[in-house]
Amino acid sequence: MEKSLKRWGLVFTGPTLVAFIIAFLAPFFIGIYLSFTKFTTVTNATFNGIDNYIKAFSERQGFVSALAFTAVVTIIAIISVNVFAFAIAYLLTRKLRGTNFFRTVFFMPNLIGGIVLGYTWQTIINAVLHNFNTTLVTDAKYGLFGLILLLNWQQVGYMMVIYIAGLQSVPPELVEAAEIDGASRWQIMRNVTIPMIMPSITICTFLTLSNSFKLFDQNLALTNGAPQHATEMAALNIVNTFFGKPGYEGVGQAKAVVFFLIVTLIAFLQLRLTRSKEVES
Repeated sequence: MEKSLKRWGLVFTGPTLVAFIIAFLAPFFIGIYLSFTKFTTVTNATFNGIDNYIKAFSERQGFVSALAFTAVVTIIAIISVNVFAFAIAYLLTRKLRGTNFFRTVFFMPNLIGGIVLGYTWQTIINAVLHNFNTTLVTDAKYGLFGLILLLNWQQVGYMMVIYIAGLQSVPPELVEAAEIDGASRWQIMRNVTIPMIMPSITICTFLTLSNSFKLFDQNLALTNGAPQHATEMAALNIVNTFFGKPGYEGVGQAKAVVFFLIVTLIAFLQLRLTRSKEVES
């Protein structure tokens, strides 16, 4: 078997490896190179050192403010999405009637595309704000509220499914032993349930963090960065720089590289932190 795997393994993994190199690795390294050049196409790139990176961080109300707004949205989303998802999952793992129906209902928003969600929630929220003579794009706080509401509505159902799987894997004998010892529901939750579902918390936190940081289409459809780029998240800022400012393609590419490094570092730290708290089976 081992000889066969060594002989034929590359035949089966080769096409996938080639596709990965062409579709990911090659564009990734070309993108890093282009971030140090001034270009309009790949063939006319002119090396200009770190000038693109200096311009990326010197814009007034530009990339730095977009990163700050993205961080605020991400922090709020991580907390709210995971709290709501865990609470719903906990209720739906109790012996209640119609739990399968409610699981389906809560999961369905995750199947809807971001652009559709953005325009739908824009219409709903603006209809409510119209009674107060304002709109989503009038004040940044309404845009922030709209993004958080949209993120929760879309992601809670998906995270709920992961939490349900984690809760159902908690050994019943541990809960029974805690009850016999006189532990309250809160004590059981804090000392038994949560430590046992830390793998689910790790996954959900990572997914919420990465999805919130990379948010683009919902941001584009809901506020498009208005008013005055105050609700513009990092991904939208990069696209607007790359395609909206002639001669700034290199700056947009430099922003993309910085953004990739930031997201990778934060995701790595988050995974390391939450995995250190996981309980071995």
